[in-house]
Amino acid sequence: MSGQPNTRLADLFGLAGWSKGELARLVNRQAAAMGHPQLATDTSRVRRWIDMGEIPRDPVPRVLAALFTERLGRVVTIEDLGLVRHGRAGKRPRGGRTEHPDGVPWAPERTAEVLTEFTGMDLMLNRRGLVGAGAALAAGSALSSAMHDWLHTDPTLTADAPRLDRPLHAEPVGFDRYEAAPIGSQEIEELERSVEVFRAWDAARGGGLQRKAVVGQLNEVGGILAYHHPPHLQRRLWGVAANLAVLAGWMSHDVGLEPTAQKYFVIAAHAAREGGDRPRAGEALSRAARQMVHLGRPDDALDLMKLAQSGSGEEVLPRTRAMFHTIEAWAQASMGKGQAMRRTLGRAEDLFVSDRADLEPPDWMQTFKDEDLYGMQALAYRTLAEFEPGAAAHARHYAEKALSLRVDGRERSKIFDHLSMASACFIADDPEQADRYARLALMSMGSNSSRRTWDRLRQMYRLTAEYASYPRVQELREEIRLALPKPRGKGAAGAQA
Repeated sequence: MSGQPNTRLADLFGLAGWSKGELARLVNRQAAAMGHPQLATDTSRVRRWIDMGEIPRDPVPRVLAALFTERLGRVVTIEDLGLVRHGRAGKRPRGGRTEHPDGVPWAPERTAEVLTEFTGMDLMLNRRGLVGAGAALAAGSALSSAMHDWLHTDPTLTADAPRLDRPLHAEPVGFDRYEAAPIGSQEIEELERSVEVFRAWDAARGGGLQRKAVVGQLNEVGGILAYHHPPHLQRRLWGVAANLAVLAGWMSHDVGLEPTAQKYFVIAAHAAREGGDRPRAGEALSRAARQMVHLGRPDDALDLMKLAQSGSGEEVLPRTRAMFHTIEAWAQASMGKGQAMRRTLGRAEDLFVSDRADLEPPDWMQTFKDEDLYGMQALAYRTLAEFEPGAAAHARHYAEKALSLRVDGRERSKIFDHLSMASACFIADDPEQADRYARLALMSMGSNSSRRTWDRLRQMYRLTAEYASYPRVQELREEIRLALPKPRGKGAAGAQA
């Protein structure tokens, strides 16, 4: 017991709207449903959890996480509740902000538990038809300051760490998973292949259709990681976990579950570091930065990109650094910093062409090809064109180059390129070409589950207003109005990527 109020639990308790007595009764009922009928919680005990920082014994933290998850309609973890014994009990420092948002970085032995717990809660929300909304995104500066020292130290594999009380088994902390068992190299190869399948499906069809399957697979891997495998297998398992967590985060971002996506990116960074793959950890954080630019928070994106670049280590390949610079350039373009954006894109080009052909990139970088570099350049210039209309010509140039190479079935990227081109054409006073590319994008969007494509379409739609008197553009505007799904949350209409 810390003697200090658990402000994390208190804040969520206030949001839930329960009385202390009501929460006590719900805990007892939920615990019995989870196989713990002997649990007897009362109002005074709930008061000690909230007002005195007392951390209840297992299974109460898991029970509380399940109750708050269902009540609030978003994933709530034990960390969110401030109920991790080896960490703080949620004491809020001066200024009213937590020093380490969401309890990051957590202790190495907690990564598999956090992963399993979070995915289990996410699956529960999926099953009950709830949406992961209502949580706040952590600021990029808060995340980067919390994770800086941790990411820059040498990672320690969980497989090499001191063994705990039960060396072959970790107490299950998640939901909706069977009792996993240790596995061998053949099973890990199958898991690695499944990542490739999910990644290809996401690129072709968007994140909505397979997100639950990816989360379920990640939940399974979290259970497997509860066991100590030989170091070489444990590294590969952490790699699978990192890849799946990035994909779960990207799919969540793709369908507008933004706080959930950010949590998966943080989990992915932890998993990659546990496996000794600092470049992968940096790439996971770069995804969180792209998310921030999409949501109109480029300053937060730049904070995260500094950490991604500095924390990736010396072994990061030039092509990976090139990709990092394209994200940084997009954030700079979103702030109207044209000179800085051009310098950053120049560095990206230099790094990209310097990449050695005899070194095979990691699997998570094999989708960043020439067309992806061009596509990001087009996006950056198209974004800058909102401040400098002359940049639209460069956006058209790079979008055309990207589209000429889009032949591998990554339909979502092609839609983005078409929209970059259409937007650039409108800004460049070429409504005829803009209409053509906008219709090409619209034709493909109905079979794609990516909400981000619709966000970008809304941005392009805004540019059509100046040409509303043109018959073709007038028809296009009507078709877009009929096709657009209704925004599900704040900020959707202002998204840029």
